[in-house]
Amino acid sequence: MVHISEREVELPDAVIGKLLKVAAEDKSVISLGPGEPDFPAPPPIVEYTKQFADKCNHYSPPGGRKELKEALIKKLKKENGITAHPDNIIVTCGSQEALLLATACTCDVSEQIIIPNPSYLGYLPLFQLFNAFPVPLQLHEKDDWNINPDDLKHLIDPKKTKAIMINTPANPTGNVLSRKLLEEIADLAVQHNLYVFSDEAYEKLVYNKPHVSMASLNGMEKYTVTFQTFSKSYAMCGYRVGYAVGPKLLIEAMTKTHIYTTTAAPTISQMVAAKALSMDPKYTEAMRKEYDQRRKYIVKRLNQMGLPTTTPNGAFYTFSNIKDVMDDSFRFAFQLLKEAKVAVVPGKEFGTYGEGYIRCSYATALPKIETAMDRMEKFVKKYKK
Repeated sequence: MVHISEREVELPDAVIGKLLKVAAEDKSVISLGPGEPDFPAPPPIVEYTKQFADKCNHYSPPGGRKELKEALIKKLKKENGITAHPDNIIVTCGSQEALLLATACTCDVSEQIIIPNPSYLGYLPLFQLFNAFPVPLQLHEKDDWNINPDDLKHLIDPKKTKAIMINTPANPTGNVLSRKLLEEIADLAVQHNLYVFSDEAYEKLVYNKPHVSMASLNGMEKYTVTFQTFSKSYAMCGYRVGYAVGPKLLIEAMTKTHIYTTTAAPTISQMVAAKALSMDPKYTEAMRKEYDQRRKYIVKRLNQMGLPTTTPNGAFYTFSNIKDVMDDSFRFAFQLLKEAKVAVVPGKEFGTYGEGYIRCSYATALPKIETAMDRMEKFVKKYKK
């Protein structure tokens, strides 16, 4: 007999997986679905990986390697304005595992965490795995997908709410939260003694608007867990290495729990991550500039074809309004894939309030984006109401 837990059965079956599978198998499809850089890892990272291939067959400490933590402390101080010590940092298998550990160590059954909606599709199922109660905070296109502090305030339950989830720069909207808005969110967190889970995976991929870390604000290091990864800024998705920075007692609890998940992040990945932090920033900056060029092009084309698109200030996604074409984002995505051979992600994948939108990734070469836009324009003309 095969028994599947009710917890797993109730998890959503992400449509993005089906779309990307079709895109990978059909070479005529242009995929605007990927959530990872299309650039190779920088040459210094590749060479350094080769050097350590025969020196990484042992476990690393559950909290992370000393040399990597030391490099992270310097990076956090210089780039994020966050003062940290080794016992404030845990190195994990990507930032998603760090978020899993933080959730396991902060939220008991039925306790609440407030999540922006739409937001990264990995948040909601993760919290549900721990039987925490996710509370959606609706974001609006008319607000440039910013969090409304008044709406946030009304969702806080003094007895049940334990954390506020934020993502800046954001997936899927590309929004970057301003310092002023972060300060308003911080005031609410302090007032109600809440954690702020701050996902900053796209911190280096910003355009015309600076990235500000929540934990850099006065006193917020006591309330904030910052989640970072090497996947986006250094094109190191396959290395599976990220980290969290937070209050000492919580990081200690996460480190204890880490032993029962993956034990430790891969040794070779941690060694390479330390190397990445010492690299010339020109590699990341070259990626950012290329994304910026693509961003300007794709936003212009999407708006011209009648899919209203707010200009993203970070990450590598656009989030377009399709309501004048179709009401169902799943139908739009599958029809587009079938008829125009272009893969996009339905907005509903990112939460209930993402319905009526699609996400396009510009982590795709510009010539492919140009062809995809031509195909999409014909499709939109055919179905526009």
